[in-house]
Amino acid sequence: PERVYDLVFSDEFNAPHRTFEDGKDPRWTALEKNDYTNSAQHYYSQKNAYTDTEGNLVIKTEAADTEVVGFNDVNGKKEKVTKHFKSAMLQSWNKFCFTGGVMEAEMALPGKHNIGGLWPAFWLLGNLARHTYVGSSEHIWPWSSSTCTEKSRTAQLISACDRVEHYGLHKGVGRGAPEIDVFEVQPGNTKAGKGEFREMPVGQPFLSSSYQVAPGRVPRPGAGWWPAPGQWYSNLTGGMNTSLNIAFYGSYNHFLDDTDPASQDYWSDAISYNRQLNESHFGKFHRYRVEWDLPDKNGNKENNYTETFGYLRWFLDDEFILEIKGEGLKAAGTGGEISTEPMYMLLNTAISSEWGFPKCPAACPCSTFNCHGGFQETCGFAGGFCNTLNPGAEYKINWVRVYQDKNDPKQKVGCSTTERPTKTFIEAHEEKYMQAGDEHPLKPIRKGGGTCSLTPPTDEIHPKFCGGSSHGVCSLKKNKAPSCECHEKWTGPHCMNPEGYDDIIWEPRETWGDLGFWGPSFGQGMGIGLIVCALIGTLLAAPVVLKMGRRRMEGYRSVEYEPEV
Repeated sequence: PERVYDLVFSDEFNAPHRTFEDGKDPRWTALEKNDYTNSAQHYYSQKNAYTDTEGNLVIKTEAADTEVVGFNDVNGKKEKVTKHFKSAMLQSWNKFCFTGGVMEAEMALPGKHNIGGLWPAFWLLGNLARHTYVGSSEHIWPWSSSTCTEKSRTAQLISACDRVEHYGLHKGVGRGAPEIDVFEVQPGNTKAGKGEFREMPVGQPFLSSSYQVAPGRVPRPGAGWWPAPGQWYSNLTGGMNTSLNIAFYGSYNHFLDDTDPASQDYWSDAISYNRQLNESHFGKFHRYRVEWDLPDKNGNKENNYTETFGYLRWFLDDEFILEIKGEGLKAAGTGGEISTEPMYMLLNTAISSEWGFPKCPAACPCSTFNCHGGFQETCGFAGGFCNTLNPGAEYKINWVRVYQDKNDPKQKVGCSTTERPTKTFIEAHEEKYMQAGDEHPLKPIRKGGGTCSLTPPTDEIHPKFCGGSSHGVCSLKKNKAPSCECHEKWTGPHCMNPEGYDDIIWEPRETWGDLGFWGPSFGQGMGIGLIVCALIGTLLAAPVVLKMGRRRMEGYRSVEYEPEV
C-alpha cells in the first residue's frame, strides 16, 4: 500500500518556563537521580531541563556539585559521593512509545565542536528497560531476538524458549530492549587519520548513528580493526562523509548477580556509522531523523505475502547517513532482528571519562574530574572544557515529531501493545524501575493544585500565574492557600504542560493468569487454599527478594533533593 504518514506525536516546546519533574508532564519525565553507567561524571537534575522564552527545550550541563548516596556493589555498603557536574535527561518511558515510523527533531548541539567531554544524545530504547535503572536492563538490553537457542535460553530474560505465559507475555516470543541511537555526538580536535581515528576517514567532531542489538556475533572484529570478509554484518550502506565505526563493535555483558557466567554472559553488537560534523552543528539548529520499518513474517498482498525483514535509516538535514537492512541481521545467524518492541524517546547530555576525554596525561591520576579542583582534578580534561560549562552548555531542542504510516497496521502508538505487552511485567517488577523512596516508578500527573499568585488575569505564561489566562486560573478556597485550576487541554500542577494521551489502549486489563496464577483443575476449596499459601509464601520471601534486588537499586537522590510543591 502507498505510505501515508500521519503526525502521531509532536512537542514544539513553545510554552516558556515549562519543567518536567515527575508527575508534571504526560509526555516526558526528567530524572532526579545519580547516573553511574558508562563511568558517568554527572548527576541528572530535574531543574536542568526546562523550556526557554524562544520556544526551545533546554538541557543544561554545568560544573556544579551534588552529594549523593549510593550502594556500592563491590564493598556491599552505602556510601556518600560527590558528583561534580549536573545535567539532565528526559525520558518518555511508559508514557509515550511507538513501534515503527519516523522520528525527527530539530536541535542545536551543546559546547564547542573542537573541545571534547560532552556527550549529547537523542535515542530510542525498548520500554522493558528504563535507562539508568540498571536492574531493569539486566538480560533485557539490548535483546531483539525471537529465536530459541542455548544462549538465549540462559542469557535472555524473556526468551523464545519460554513455553509458559506469565505477566501477559506471549509464549515462544523473545523480548528485550534494543537501542536505536539517532545520534551520540563526540566533539573534539582529533582529526581523521590521527590517534584513535588513524584507520578511519571520519574524526572528531562526529555523530554516531547506531543500532545496538543482542545476541552479538562471535567471533567478532577487534576494536580499531576493519572486519574481515563475513566477520560483520552485511546489507549496511553508508552515506557521504560517513564511516563504519570500527572503534566500537559492542559490549560484553556480565552481571554480579549471575551464578553461571559461562552460560549467562553475552555479547551485544553496536552496528554503527560515524558521520563527520563541523562547527555549524554546535549552537545552530539542524534536523536529525530516523526511519524505522518493521519486519513482517507474513508479508502482504503487494509482495505476494513474502516475509520482509525491515530496515533502519538515518538522515541529517535530509542527507542520508546510514541504512541497516534486516536481511543483514538475518544472514548473521544470531537470531537478531530489527526491533519490534515499543520504544520510548530519550534526550540527554552526559559527561563520561569514556567518551571524548583525552588520553590521560603523564603525572595526572585521572581518577577525579572536577572543574573547581586543583591540578590533580583538572589535568584530565581537554583544554578549555571547563570554560564551555561557564555558565552552562545548552543542548537546545526546537521540536520533536513522530510520524506513522496509517496504512501499516503494524505501526502503533503505545508502550504496551497487543503483540508486545509490557504493562503487567513492569507492574510485577516495579522495584527494578524505581529508586529508594519511590512508591511507584512514575507519579500520577497532577492537574492543578500548584501554589500560585492571586493577581488580576494575565496572559503571561508563568507557573505563578497558572500558565496565564489561556492555561488556568489561580483560585482561593476556604482555609486553603491559593492554587491553580487548569483549563481543558492543560495539565501539571501549574497548568504549564499540554495534555497528552494514547488514542488506543492496546493491552486489556490483566487477569489472574497474567500475573502468573492459574486456576486449579480440582476442588474450589483446595484451589483457594493453594492461592492463600502462595501469597503467604510470597510475603515471607519478600525480604530475601528485596535484599537481592538492592544491588540493582543504584539510584539514590541527592542529599539536598526536595520535591516541588
